[in-house]
Amino acid sequence: MANKWLFVTGTDTDVGKTVIATGVLSLAKKVGLRTAAIKPVAAGSEDFGAGLQNQDALQLQSAASHQLPYQQVNPVALQAAIAPHIAAQEEGKTLSADRLVGYCRGLGLLPVDMLLVEGAGGWRVPLNSRETLADVARELNCQVIIVVGLRLGCLNHALLTAEAVRRDGLEIAGWVGNVIDAEMPRLEENIATLRKAFNEPCLGIVPRLTDLAPEQVAAHLSLPAEFETDI
Repeated sequence: MANKWLFVTGTDTDVGKTVIATGVLSLAKKVGLRTAAIKPVAAGSEDFGAGLQNQDALQLQSAASHQLPYQQVNPVALQAAIAPHIAAQEEGKTLSADRLVGYCRGLGLLPVDMLLVEGAGGWRVPLNSRETLADVARELNCQVIIVVGLRLGCLNHALLTAEAVRRDGLEIAGWVGNVIDAEMPRLEENIATLRKAFNEPCLGIVPRLTDLAPEQVAAHLSLPAEFETDI
């Protein structure tokens, strides 16, 4: 496999990146691929008795086949559920792309077929005054899955995100439509528009589910082509 790094980004915050990421991990595990996952920075963490931990990172930790200590899955846990760079400033911490890339590369020698990196918010979420999370994906030369939150406004957000990923020189492995608003007007027409607008494959349309268990989400997904070829 030429590149086992897979970066999951979203068209906005709260579009279901973790739901889709855990579904991808579940599907990969089902077909025999070994996986590990990392969320290098997470805002919105709580202390459950073992230091600050983030629920999204805990879900990634559970869904991956290669079990890692929490600190490796989420090396930077920030308390406030706000933009990471602002949360970091308030906690007296400094975020940098190099530091986050280093945490990710620390997993590079693991005996796995897929290293999934989940972003925070959208593609251009700032880390500091000069860098964004996109710099992390670019330094790792990740393939990118774009999670499109299917709700009013998604077309513009999806196309701008795809344009930015391509401009950064990265390959879009595919996109996933995640139904955020089950009452979205003209849902099917919007999905059809996205299918025509993307040159890259649709890896699934996930309906509004009552059960968000990774295996339930995985039933609506397919893996990127590069990972399919190794099955």
